[in-house]
Amino acid sequence: MNFTSIIALLFLAFIVFVLVKGVRIVRQSECMIIERLGRFRCILGSGLHIIIPFLDEPRRLIWVKAAPDTVVGPGGVQLPYDGGSGGLNVESSNRVDLRETVLDIPQQPVITKDNVNINIDALLYVQITSPRHAAYEIANLPKAISQLAQTSLRNVIGEMDLDESLISRDVINSKLKTILDEATDKWGTKVNRVELKNITPPEEIQNAMEKQMQAERERRAKVLEAEGDKQSRIARSEGQRQEDVNLADGDKMAKVLQAEGEAEAIRRIADAKREAIEKVKEAFNGDCELSSKYLIATSYVETLDRFTQKAGDKVYVPYEASTVLTGVGSIKDLLLSKPT
Repeated sequence: MNFTSIIALLFLAFIVFVLVKGVRIVRQSECMIIERLGRFRCILGSGLHIIIPFLDEPRRLIWVKAAPDTVVGPGGVQLPYDGGSGGLNVESSNRVDLRETVLDIPQQPVITKDNVNINIDALLYVQITSPRHAAYEIANLPKAISQLAQTSLRNVIGEMDLDESLISRDVINSKLKTILDEATDKWGTKVNRVELKNITPPEEIQNAMEKQMQAERERRAKVLEAEGDKQSRIARSEGQRQEDVNLADGDKMAKVLQAEGEAEAIRRIADAKREAIEKVKEAFNGDCELSSKYLIATSYVETLDRFTQKAGDKVYVPYEASTVLTGVGSIKDLLLSKPT
């Protein structure tokens, strides 16, 4: 191989090297910050781009990359990945990830308004909206957001007492989101959501809370039992009262019906007696005196018959009754003297 061929091969390798250095392929949801001689030039979006080698260089940015679930260990064994916090890896890259990602705020002690020391951690869902500001306005963006979240969390929890902080997760999340979103706006980053993971009080506080909750459950159980007994007694008394009312109404209706029946019987007996008297008067041709004597005598005879039901019964007849009984013969003679 002569000298000319060597020069040609070197020139061809240089051309290939320049082409490789000048061609940039950016994937979807990513971008690349290009600097020319150390000064910002442009931002490359997704797709194929040509830059001037040696003059244009990508700017490296520290950001969060999703880590793999497992890594290959010695002998090809799959091992769980433990690098980074919460399965995330903070690294420097010349490609800026524009997708929403998660920042895990590590657990830290926080003092509440009533001087209780609790441990709390959170998750931040953040997204780069301006790669230029994220690259040039802050040196270490993930660390800055994490530290800002920790200090803001201390301030927010410090304004609440223990009970309020345990039941006000939504309020804390909203306040943190507002504070962080305003602070990170100049860094070209948007905090979309803040979620508290764990709020852990001291062990003695947890024991006291468990005892308090147990006492509250017992109190509620007793209240419910008393309320149930009260309702049961009310229901029984209402049932007894309704039963008494129904019995009284039934007794009243029975007495009313009985009285109406007796009144109807008396009316019918009176009507029958009136008809009998009319028949007697007709039999005696309208003679009221004879009719009266007949009826009185008949009544005495029926009464005396009820007094002498057994053999040997004795009845003492008053003297005044003899005058009535003497009229029976005259009535008999009158009836016998009537033409048949």
